[in-house]
Amino acid sequence: MKGIVLAGGSGTRLYPITLGISKQLMPIYDKPMIYYPINTLIDLGIKDILIITTPHDLNGLKKVLGDGSQVGCNFSYEIQKEPKGIAEAFIIGEKFIGEDSVCLILGDNIFHNLEVQKIKNLNFSEGGLIFAIKVNNPKRYGVVEFDNNFNAISIEEKPENPKSEYAIPGLYFYDNKVIEYAKNLKPSKRLEYEITDISNIYLKNNDLKVFKLEDHVVWLDTGTIDSMMTAINFVINEERRTGRKIGCIEETSYKKGLINEEQLRENARKLLKSGYGDYLLNLLE
Repeated sequence: MKGIVLAGGSGTRLYPITLGISKQLMPIYDKPMIYYPINTLIDLGIKDILIITTPHDLNGLKKVLGDGSQVGCNFSYEIQKEPKGIAEAFIIGEKFIGEDSVCLILGDNIFHNLEVQKIKNLNFSEGGLIFAIKVNNPKRYGVVEFDNNFNAISIEEKPENPKSEYAIPGLYFYDNKVIEYAKNLKPSKRLEYEITDISNIYLKNNDLKVFKLEDHVVWLDTGTIDSMMTAINFVINEERRTGRKIGCIEETSYKKGLINEEQLRENARKLLKSGYGDYLLNLLE
């Protein structure tokens, strides 16, 4: 299983801030935004990760994340020259994916309390898997309707009359056929290659499963100023309440056995002045 973080786009909804900085490097409390989706992939057991970004943001992301070896992972980078849609990630990442299945996560999506073990127990070798989370305003999202066996029945993008209360968050699992499906897509009216169209292909082939996220799972889309501030406040309050960090890639990698104690100490030494390093060192006590 390979992982892709789509961190492209122009960030226009966050202008003027993103005129000078990548959206994915903006802070969500004490970590860059991109730490959170990367942490989700690591938590799911995925350590070969492709980060797709813009030409303008590439160097900044490489400076922050490096090659991933500091957290026992392999980070690769590719460029999305223009924001042509989520599904283009599978075309850009074709060589990286190779013959494997793939998990795609959006670079501005944060998940907390994800049911990682249940997800890992599923079979990812065939078909597609999308997620469903109950929301108050489904008209704003891609909406999935599914049966009692969690087979998808319909998918609609921002419907006027939603058929369910379940939105599709930015986390997707597909088998290797997704590459060819993406190559044969036609651009939508927005002139983008839509991820909804990919899922609908799997749906038509009776090959799309839905994983319903329980109420304790938190999903945050940080694509606007207001939603980003909501995410920051959530992370601050949750970290202060529990004393545990959210989206800490060093901690997750250590607990997964991807790095040892000395590697964790080395990561901590570089971050002592901010207090982040102290937190990592406390994990060893």
